Amino acid sequence: MSPLGRELVVNVREEETRVAMLEEGQLVEVLVERSQAQRLVGNIYRGRVENVLPGMQAAFVNIGLEKNAFLYVDDAVPQRLPEEFLGEEETPLPQEKRPRANITDVVKEGQELLVQITKEPLGTKGARITTHITLPGRYLVLMPTVDYVGVSRRIEDEEERQRLRELAEKLRPPKIGVIVRTVAEGMSASELQQDLEMLLKLWKRIQMRSTGGGVPSLVHRDLDLVQRLVRDLFTEEIERVMIDQRHAYEKVLELLDLMAPQLKYRVQLFEGENLFQRFNLEAELEKALKRRVWLKSGGYLVIDQTEALTAIDVNTGKYVGQKDLEETVLHTNLEAAREIVRQMRLRNLGGIIIVDFIDMATEEHRQQVLAVLEEEIRKDRTKTHVLGITQLGLVEITRKKTRSGLESLLMRPCPYCEGRGLVLSEETVAIKVRQALYELCSRTLGEAILVEVHPAVAALLIGSGGSGLRELESRTRREILIRGNQELHLEQFNLRALSSRAELENNIPVKLGQVLQLKVEEPHTGNPRDGIARYHGFVINIDGGGAFIGEKLQVEVTRVQKTSARARILRIVT
Repeated sequence: MSPLGRELVVNVREEETRVAMLEEGQLVEVLVERSQAQRLVGNIYRGRVENVLPGMQAAFVNIGLEKNAFLYVDDAVPQRLPEEFLGEEETPLPQEKRPRANITDVVKEGQELLVQITKEPLGTKGARITTHITLPGRYLVLMPTVDYVGVSRRIEDEEERQRLRELAEKLRPPKIGVIVRTVAEGMSASELQQDLEMLLKLWKRIQMRSTGGGVPSLVHRDLDLVQRLVRDLFTEEIERVMIDQRHAYEKVLELLDLMAPQLKYRVQLFEGENLFQRFNLEAELEKALKRRVWLKSGGYLVIDQTEALTAIDVNTGKYVGQKDLEETVLHTNLEAAREIVRQMRLRNLGGIIIVDFIDMATEEHRQQVLAVLEEEIRKDRTKTHVLGITQLGLVEITRKKTRSGLESLLMRPCPYCEGRGLVLSEETVAIKVRQALYELCSRTLGEAILVEVHPAVAALLIGSGGSGLRELESRTRREILIRGNQELHLEQFNLRALSSRAELENNIPVKLGQVLQLKVEEPHTGNPRDGIARYHGFVINIDGGGAFIGEKLQVEVTRVQKTSARARILRIVT
C-alpha cells in the first residue's frame, strides 16, 4: 500500500471529465478535460513556419490553432537533446556541449515541420512546440529524434537503475532515444519490449500520416483524460480508483488488461453517483478558487496570481500561539509550508512563485520551514525547485508550467473590472454621474432629466432627505428623476433628457392608489417602525412595515414623490 494513502476519484459527465487525486483523504490534484476544449499537450501537428525572429531566437509556426505556436531555437535544433519532455517525472537530459545555433540557420519561413505541443496556450501566448517528438507509454518514453537512454530519477535503487538502463540499451533500435519511467521499476524485459514495440508502431503510423494531407494539420492526438489516467497516474502507489460512470470504468479495465492487469482489482464502480459530491470535492474546488485560504490553526494564506508570477502571503490571522511569538510564527510558517505545496498542486500554479513567510528571527527556524517545503514538494509530480529563503522571509519557487491552472480553466476575468479585482466606489461613480449630468444639461433644452443608476449610487445622489437631489436641480435648473436599478452594474449609469415634467412623471414606476405585492427588505433607518421595499428599484416606505422584514405584503400607494413613495398595509401575503 502507498505510504501516502493515494486514491483517484473519477467523475464523468457529458460536458467534462474530472480526476481528483486524494492523499490521506485530502484533495491535492485535479485534472479537468472538457468535451469542447480538449487538452492539446502531446498532440503532434504538421505545421508551416510563418515568421522567424532572430532577436528572440524563435519562430512562429502555424499549426492550425487560433494563435501561431512558438518554437524556441533549442526546441528546433536537429538531434539536440531536449531539456524536458512529456512525462514530467523523468530525469532531464544532459545538453551536448556545442555552440548555440542561430534560429535563422535552423528554420526558414515557409518551411514545413513536424512538431509537438509541450505547453498549452496560456492567456495571450500561443502554444509552445518542439521538433523533438516524445511518445509516452506505460513503462517507457520513446524519443525518435535523439540517441539517448535515461532512467527516471524517482527510481532510487542504483542496482535497479543499472538493470533498467542495460535493458533499454539492449531493446531500443539504433539511434532511437528511450527513457525508462518510474512505473517500470521491477518490470521484466518482455514487459518493456511489449511497451517499446507498441510505441515504435505508433511512431511509424505518425510518420506515414505526416507525409500526406494539407498543412497545417493534426497528425496525432494524445490520449483522453481517462486513458492518460491509466498510462500516467495509476501506479502501484494508488490504493484504489473510484469511477462513477460505467463506460469509463470498462475503458479503464480494458486498458489495464493490456498495461497492468495486476491493478484491475483496485478499480471500483459507483454507477449513478456523483463522486465529487460524495467526497465533498465540489466544496474543496470552490475553496481552491478563493484568494484566501484558512489554515487549521487559524492562520491564513493570501494567494494572488498574475501573468508574471504568483505571490503567496502568510498571516497568523486568529492564531495567537501558546508560548511566545517565535513559537507562534514557526508553527504558522510550518503549517503554511505544507498547505502552500498542496495549493500549488491543486491550483496547478506554474512559473515563478514568491512566498512571503512571517519573519523568523533564527536561521534554525528558517531551515525547518525550508525542509518541510522540500519534503512536501517531493510528492509533486511536476518539476519544482525551491531557491532558498531571504532575511525578509521571502522564498522563491519555480514550478514547471505545461497546462492551464485551475483558476484560468474554471474562471474568466471579470468583464467589469477586467481582472483587477476592484470596481469603482459608489462615491467615484456618483461624481462621474454628476459630471455627465452637467455635460448633458449644457447641450440639451429638455425640461427634465432621467438618471438611472445602481441603488447604492442613487442613495448618494439623492442625499439625506433629498438634499443632494435639490442641489442638482438648483445647479442644472432642471427637474431630475433619479431611479435606482438593481439590474445595473455598480459602475454603469444611463442619462436621458425628457421634454417635459409630464414625461418625467410617466417614468415614476408607481401611481397614487396603486395596489402592489412587495417584500419588506429592511427597516427604515430613521423610523424602524416602518419598512422599506423596492419596486423596479423605486423606494417605497411602508407604514408599520418594520414588523414584517422578509415577508410579502399587499400594500396601497398613498403618496408619490420623485425619490420615493409611501404605502399602507392591506394584508399579509401567505
